[in-house]
Amino acid sequence: MRVLIVEDERQLADAIAKGLRLEAIAADVVYDGEAALERLTVNDYDVVILDRDIPLVSGDEVCAALVESDLETRILMLTAASAVKQRVAGLGLGADDYLTKPFAFAELVARVHALGRRTRHASAPVLERAGVRVDTHRRLVIRNGEPVALSRKEYAVLVELLRADGGVVSAEQLLEKAWDEQIDPFTGVVRFTVMNVRRKLGEPPVIETVQGVGYRLK
Repeated sequence: MRVLIVEDERQLADAIAKGLRLEAIAADVVYDGEAALERLTVNDYDVVILDRDIPLVSGDEVCAALVESDLETRILMLTAASAVKQRVAGLGLGADDYLTKPFAFAELVARVHALGRRTRHASAPVLERAGVRVDTHRRLVIRNGEPVALSRKEYAVLVELLRADGGVVSAEQLLEKAWDEQIDPFTGVVRFTVMNVRRKLGEPPVIETVQGVGYRLK
């Protein structure tokens, strides 16, 4: 999953991004609405965490533009405005969910995961193929009945391969979903991460390299 955080309180925005990355979620950060609109035209995001009160272009305007674009990106309004009338107004603009400050980070993560599942047309919380089973609620990976310990990025890559249900996933698509803008697009990190996942899942290998195209689960 890839998330865009639009928040002008830099310390808060960076803290949210750091926390989401620990949950194996790729997170990009911008601090104003103009930068948000620019990123949304360049990158494919599952969820936008959007503060209403941001400079240059308001959060309401960003929300309206995103809704009008007809993208599947889900919007979580994050704001200090807690009155019912204000929450209703935010949802009326087309936001999918609304969370007021201060908030519990665990609740934020739960809401992001819930919205992310909606962008994938309610994909199952348990993914399974070729003897590999992943419980996305508990972040538990099982291969032939045995638990498998994966790093956050390894887990994110495996989930994307499982969601493809046997289809080929390119290295570019894995970079898009499992990493954020801090990664060098010409890096070999995808190949290295896939190699580690293949090794940790054990024999017989279930991840196939499709030369010049990408990777898939057999």
